[in-house]
Amino acid sequence: MMDTVVFDTLLLALDTGAVPVPEHGPILVLNAEPGSWMAQLPKERVVCRTSLKPAYDTLKAAGYNVLTPDSVDIPEAMLTIVVPPRQRDYARALYARALLAAPEGGYVLASLPNTLGGKTAEKTLAEIAGDAESLSKHKCRAFWTVKHASLVNEDLAQEWIEEDAPREIEPGLWSRPGLFSWDRIDPGSELLADSVPEYTKGIGVDIGAGNGFLSREILRHCDKVERMDLFEADYRALFCQEQTMAEFGERCTLTWGDALKDMPRATYDFAVMNPPFHTGRADNSELGRAFIRAAAATLKPSGTLWLVANRHLPYEAEISACFRGQEMLEDEDGYKIIKAEKPKRQK
Repeated sequence: MMDTVVFDTLLLALDTGAVPVPEHGPILVLNAEPGSWMAQLPKERVVCRTSLKPAYDTLKAAGYNVLTPDSVDIPEAMLTIVVPPRQRDYARALYARALLAAPEGGYVLASLPNTLGGKTAEKTLAEIAGDAESLSKHKCRAFWTVKHASLVNEDLAQEWIEEDAPREIEPGLWSRPGLFSWDRIDPGSELLADSVPEYTKGIGVDIGAGNGFLSREILRHCDKVERMDLFEADYRALFCQEQTMAEFGERCTLTWGDALKDMPRATYDFAVMNPPFHTGRADNSELGRAFIRAAAATLKPSGTLWLVANRHLPYEAEISACFRGQEMLEDEDGYKIIKAEKPKRQK
């Protein structure tokens, strides 16, 4: 999640008139992020698009017009706001899609902290648009361009969009920019996969499944596992999961869902996860602790959780509050593998 000051800087570009708010027609927000900043826009004309289920649900509940994440057509808008993601290739593709979809004279606007590449992002937008402008405040940079078709580098824009496409990063394992550890197997996840014993059985859930690596390894090596259910909040991961898990047929299900709200209670024999500890660009260990609570709620009374985490993350107290027992299975190369058993039912 972006800091409030980033959006304050973005809104400053609108408030000063540097970027005009169109009097009519839609205002498009790509990679939309809920927050009080959205209230400064004319709600009835805002059209949002996001691939993240928690953001999608929040925006829908607030009454915004939210496109489905697989929608091909996006409306032509004289103002498109891009909320830049962390990953470079994904961000460049968003700038490219916004610019190509904009009409002649349309504005594309974004904002980033200076410490996280605001100046570089402005130059990136200018590469495909031909020019860009900016203003700075709160140690952040709002930057924008006006579309002039004669200046747009369409070939480069298309190249950036193609670089965001799903791809096979090793035989049978698909991923794409913006997913966790998108271009390599995460060492912590690999360590976790090796720690789940081959005699594991029943129905399991992969919480925050990403490209499906953990579920693939479990189904390949644990013959007694009946099925793996993959829950993932980023819709952009689902195609990658489909390709990665294709060999298993009905031994897996794929769900675009918010792990903190959408998983069934007391259902699974075991769970695996490499819980996220970032919200947007900021460290947030509370998110990982929330995943632990969600795992305890979705497991059967006799269920087991295997998780991997960076060594410094303070999860043990949360595990003790949610499970009757825990054991450190591995502690190496900056990672810890924890096995937790018999979830406590929270009141």
